[in-house]
Amino acid sequence: MIKPFRIDIPQADLDDLRDRLSRTRWPNEVADAGWDYGFPLARLRELAEHWRTGYDWREHEARLNELPHFITEIDGQSIHFVHVRSPKPDALALILTHGWPGSFLEFLDVVEPLSRDFHLVIPSIPGYGFSGPTHERGWDIVRVARAWAELMRRLGYERYGAQGGDFGAGISLALGAVAPGQVTGVHVNYLPTRPDPDAGVELSETEEARLDKVRKLMAHRPPYQALQATTPQTIGYALTDSPVGQLAWIAERFAQWTDPRSPVSDERVLTDVSLYWLTATAASSARLHREAPRRTEPCPVPVGVAVFAHDITQSVRPLAERLYDIRHWSEFERGGHFAAMEVPDLFAEDVRDFFLTRVAPAAARRGDGQ
Repeated sequence: MIKPFRIDIPQADLDDLRDRLSRTRWPNEVADAGWDYGFPLARLRELAEHWRTGYDWREHEARLNELPHFITEIDGQSIHFVHVRSPKPDALALILTHGWPGSFLEFLDVVEPLSRDFHLVIPSIPGYGFSGPTHERGWDIVRVARAWAELMRRLGYERYGAQGGDFGAGISLALGAVAPGQVTGVHVNYLPTRPDPDAGVELSETEEARLDKVRKLMAHRPPYQALQATTPQTIGYALTDSPVGQLAWIAERFAQWTDPRSPVSDERVLTDVSLYWLTATAASSARLHREAPRRTEPCPVPVGVAVFAHDITQSVRPLAERLYDIRHWSEFERGGHFAAMEVPDLFAEDVRDFFLTRVAPAAARRGDGQ
């Protein structure tokens, strides 16, 4: 059963957040530390103070509630999603999937332009936000993809496209694998390509430089990733108990993974952090790093790739083409890991181009879903 859902955070939870922020126990910092030791103290104090005294969750909550939210249960887990119908009855449906430390909020700025041509389904990954927390093992990328296939079936969509970045990219590709008869194509804005000495392909200097960046990341695994992939419960205690800890953990990613020319606003970052905090999903969202398979899922449907210059890594096309049926490849000088938030105009146009002109999808038909 699919039910309408309205965001309504208890006032007691907001009061508790402000109280905790007012009692933050701050660490010291060495002189001229900058980013050498982690998130700079002065900048974090500035963000935390704005969160406590200037940020208005109710204002953002009201704006979010202007969208049609729903909730359903799939495979024993509550699934939250936004469902926006296009004015075109026969429009293709797209399911858009966020990653970590993002949320369905990543797609707010592309709802209007994309819904002109597509029906949009924007779910929260199990364990994240209003789809969390999870309560059992096994919610990996493939299981999430199966849940998405069931969600789209319940909504009556017989044919649809999938889009995602970060974990959302892996989930979207897995959806193409588990439901190839329904998925017309997969568009991703993050597609890691690992070095493969046996690939037998010639690479340009630019492509070799991209692989060097990947090699460095593989040799020096980011601390957040190592912790969440090995002991998500342990880090979850700190992040669930300390709002400033949760703020630093997520805001650091936004600071380091975005294009300096298109930063995500403090208000949007705080809304994303608030979503994690108010739903107490730090630990359950981190578990996806542990559950996620390290293998590449075969995806038989057409794939489109958007590469943004300031992302964590940039894909190498000759290597990607060995794994996927690449029908569309775009390179952008602007934008980073959170492309839909940073450069929504470029993002929306690339998604539209892929699904409307490169895949030539069949018209979507709706049943009796919400």
